[in-house]
Amino acid sequence: MKKIGFLSFGHWSDTPHSATRTASDVLHQSIDLAVAAEEVGVDGAYYRVHHFARQLASPFPLLAAVGARTNRIEIGTGVIDMRYENPLYMAEDAGSADLIADGRLQLGISRGSPEQVIDGYSYFGYRPAEGEDHADMARRHTDVFLDVIEGKGFAQPNPRPMFPNPPGLLRLEPYSEGLRQRIWWGAGSRSTAEWTAEKGMNLMSSTLLTEDTGVPFHQLQAEQIERYRKRWADQGHGFEPRVSVSRSIFPIVSATDRAYFGQSGGDTDQVGMIDGGMARFGKTYAGEPDQLVKDLAEDEAIAAADTLLLTIPNQLGVDYCAHVLDSLVRYVAPELGWR
Repeated sequence: MKKIGFLSFGHWSDTPHSATRTASDVLHQSIDLAVAAEEVGVDGAYYRVHHFARQLASPFPLLAAVGARTNRIEIGTGVIDMRYENPLYMAEDAGSADLIADGRLQLGISRGSPEQVIDGYSYFGYRPAEGEDHADMARRHTDVFLDVIEGKGFAQPNPRPMFPNPPGLLRLEPYSEGLRQRIWWGAGSRSTAEWTAEKGMNLMSSTLLTEDTGVPFHQLQAEQIERYRKRWADQGHGFEPRVSVSRSIFPIVSATDRAYFGQSGGDTDQVGMIDGGMARFGKTYAGEPDQLVKDLAEDEAIAAADTLLLTIPNQLGVDYCAHVLDSLVRYVAPELGWR
């Protein structure tokens, strides 16, 4: 069995062929798609977070709304850029969303991706400390966040509070038990995956890696997963970690599918520059179900992961995206032993 979720970037644009013309459209449709995905048997609804862009940004109102409208499906992010976050305020938001969803939050966080603006986090009031770079700052914010969601008291209570306090130091509220084991780090390299294991976070690996060794993307990603699991085994965290990979997969079962994605089959990995370094990008899988089964069976990273996140073309609308998810769950997943 393998968990299958969708990952939406939440794009919107005021263009004739977009089903999401406004931010309101994409927010409401993001909720509706999670409901539809749960109905067709998908396991997770995940959302990207990008600032200063016509895409989803503040995740917690959306996650809380999805949690309130659904009953079973996991809800999460892929990923929150920790350079922009106040970790204590984020811990309160995460605790609230997780409680609304009855413990279904799977929160993906990371250093973040290339930005729409220069040093965007500085507009949010955050700058690296002396001797830090922006990645160091993201990890510092992460350390604080991971610490406070443990639920331990750390704040000295007021001797004359407005409301009575429990004894001892105070923790942040609301506290959601178990959330700490449901935090994921979006790792873009093998070394970062090992660091993720040391920190006791689940591994979220994307459709690109910020390094290139010349081997196919899925093999490089499988090596990343193997290194993560080996490092995890040495840490003694006391629980089994999870690993997700993201893919663009489009079963072609209708004329509409063929019109949209009929020319995408046979796609190959891409190598390019990102953040000043070489990166390898995974290919798109598109084809009739029988061919997809053969192609996906050869993807070593999917085989190594317990969770597969499908990147969906959200601007094509809820009905079409739900159709893509249903087609994969119905025609492809059972043949690969994922269902």
